[in-house]
Amino acid sequence: MIAPGTPPADGAAPPPATPKQVLDALVAVGATVAVAESLTGGLLTAALTEPAGASNAVRGGLVVYATDLKATLAGVPVPLLHAEGAVSPDVAGALAAGARDRLGATYGLGVTGVAGPDPQGDCPVGTVYVGLAGPGCGTVRHLTLSGDRGAIRAATVDAALAELLAAVRARAAELPA
Repeated sequence: MIAPGTPPADGAAPPPATPKQVLDALVAVGATVAVAESLTGGLLTAALTEPAGASNAVRGGLVVYATDLKATLAGVPVPLLHAEGAVSPDVAGALAAGARDRLGATYGLGVTGVAGPDPQGDCPVGTVYVGLAGPGCGTVRHLTLSGDRGAIRAATVDAALAELLAAVRARAAELPA
């Protein structure tokens, strides 16, 4: 589980990844993924399930668009939601950990942010957090995206896929041959 207060990952963003590359990498190491997504409204899970054979690695997805569902379905602590709101790095991390735990996956992805057209509280449009929870990893990446609502949501999916592929490849490199 990602500890509260985990800072956003600071290195360079990983290279782009296709859903097929992600699924192939997961299957190669016998791993699975689950998603808890807010601003993408199911687009991330849809991308992961697009390639044939997705059922070999995708456990499922939770669309937790409403704040209360982040708590009831994904297990985000209510005090955290009250303290930080729905768009924060800690919430993204809790979404990832909740998806992983509640859906019984090796990896969990959690995405939250503001796609627009209006800001959400103090968070400007384009503020996005991508959380990843898995064996030996728990990270949150802060993104500042531009474009219209569709572009921000698509870029969030792309970023989440890239984060997951990088983590799975890093873990695979650590495993004995």
